[in-house]
Amino acid sequence: MANTAADVLVEGIIDWGVDTIFGLPGDGINGIMEALRTRQDRVRFIQVRHEEAAAFMACAYAKYTGRLGCCLATSGPGGIHLLNGLYDAKMDQAPVLALTGQTYSDLKGSNFQQEVNMTRLFDDVAVYNQEVINPNQVEMLANEACRRALNHRGVAHITFPVDYQEVEPSGKATMHKREGSTTSRWTPARAVPPEAELMRAAAILDEAKKPVVLVGQGARGAGEEVIELADKLGAPIVKALLGKEVVPDDHPLCTGGLGLLGTTPSVEAMEECDALLIIGSSFPYVEYLPKPDKAKGVQIDDKADRIGLRFPVSAGLIGDAKATTVALLRIIKRKEDRSFIEKAQKGMKEWWELMRTQAMVDEAPIKPQRVAWELSELASDDAIISTDSGTITTWIARNFKMRGTQKFSCSGNLSTMAPGLPYAIAAKLAFPERQSIAFVGDGGFTMLMGEFLTAVKYNLPIVVVIIKNNTLGQIKWEQIVFLGNPEYGCELHNPSFARYADTCGGLGWTVEKPEEIRSTLEHALSSNKPSLIEVVVDPYEPPMPPKVTAKQALQFAKALAKGQPHGGRIALTLFRDKLNELL
Repeated sequence: MANTAADVLVEGIIDWGVDTIFGLPGDGINGIMEALRTRQDRVRFIQVRHEEAAAFMACAYAKYTGRLGCCLATSGPGGIHLLNGLYDAKMDQAPVLALTGQTYSDLKGSNFQQEVNMTRLFDDVAVYNQEVINPNQVEMLANEACRRALNHRGVAHITFPVDYQEVEPSGKATMHKREGSTTSRWTPARAVPPEAELMRAAAILDEAKKPVVLVGQGARGAGEEVIELADKLGAPIVKALLGKEVVPDDHPLCTGGLGLLGTTPSVEAMEECDALLIIGSSFPYVEYLPKPDKAKGVQIDDKADRIGLRFPVSAGLIGDAKATTVALLRIIKRKEDRSFIEKAQKGMKEWWELMRTQAMVDEAPIKPQRVAWELSELASDDAIISTDSGTITTWIARNFKMRGTQKFSCSGNLSTMAPGLPYAIAAKLAFPERQSIAFVGDGGFTMLMGEFLTAVKYNLPIVVVIIKNNTLGQIKWEQIVFLGNPEYGCELHNPSFARYADTCGGLGWTVEKPEEIRSTLEHALSSNKPSLIEVVVDPYEPPMPPKVTAKQALQFAKALAKGQPHGGRIALTLFRDKLNELL
């Protein structure tokens, strides 16, 4: 049987290591679907309920595996739906290939049904963006798209007119290659900066009295080297959110996260430090970084355009995080003065005691912190945790202690709602032997809750933990604390998510008492079925910053004075939390 252009495309991306494609069928991609149907033994197609979820899954698959993620949608509306998930991939540097259909080539420009200018639509989100204009170019386009997505850690897009998908290429432009010569042999560069740059960086760090190491997702896989370097420097290790898995949260050198959802010891370390070493991070909240005139900067990043992006640096090391850290280790001197790290360690001991005190409150309504705390204790040492954007991110960032080989991710720079469930599905497909847990809010979950059916359809035993506070919590607190306004437009009308899970064919539980949390989590984690737990929590529990500023306190008071709904309950909750800290 002759190969169609769609066959050539699918063969090409298989050669580049694509083994899973997330998408939704449509008449604009019928030729591609047929090529996938005839290759089910080599590439699996995962049918989703919304194309946005397909893009989120492709993004998560790339984040969790380091390989190329792939999503597929039809022309027009299907391709449009991919965009939010693809922007998530763009902004978090995940290599993703997006394939879309297009109307008949000879009808383009006639305002045909579902005709959208797909290349213009994808122009901002993609590092490579092409339309098939000749079936003979498909092999080349597949190679270029995969190569660009991997090399640039971004989105590559090919849109494919439906009539060309079924055409047999003439072979005139077929690339000549030997088996296995392109592709699955691709590996990222392991560049190391010149010795002179390494020496300059080492001199700054050796001279510092209070150095701090800030790590992001670019330091994944370099955890042991980061720990060894921080130990020589006597430096606290502070983690950007996407770098949460780089170093275990309970490691003696780790002071946890930074920013609104970070820890007090991390904030204090940044306030006092005189040298900042940034490894694989573009942490955006510069107000939490040291004052530039108080600390010198050293940065390791494999992209030159990110050097100095957030903080002025005196030494910029363009290279692979692991290889460059190893190179620095050779020349960095061990600091004998351990007072700075010892102060941070004392602060972290107090911090974890505070987190436990705030979480383990035996009263209803349940504190959301407690759910994350107990989940942390029960999750396996190699569990994969996916979360959403909102107050939910604060609870998991602070109260879930990463350990072992656990993985963690979320929508970092885009900070979009709804990826938690799709991420967990992708994680389970990539690592079927590991626990995959989605820790999500009720607002984010309802956006793409249809994907729980996807988990049931493919018998994926994920565990979805929903913090149910019946409000868009992060938005509410931003209105109150940052603007000094009463909340507006944030209340949610929610169904019983447990009954929804049962109706879908999974397992569902509702938890309303603190003593029910642990046993229910244990049942879900051991059920070997798609499971969902909705935990009804205190909607008045605020995700306060690690250090409250006078301005934030004033804005909060203004909101109460303006008539913030349930202001008395919120104030009472804050009072009780502060009392628990003191006790």
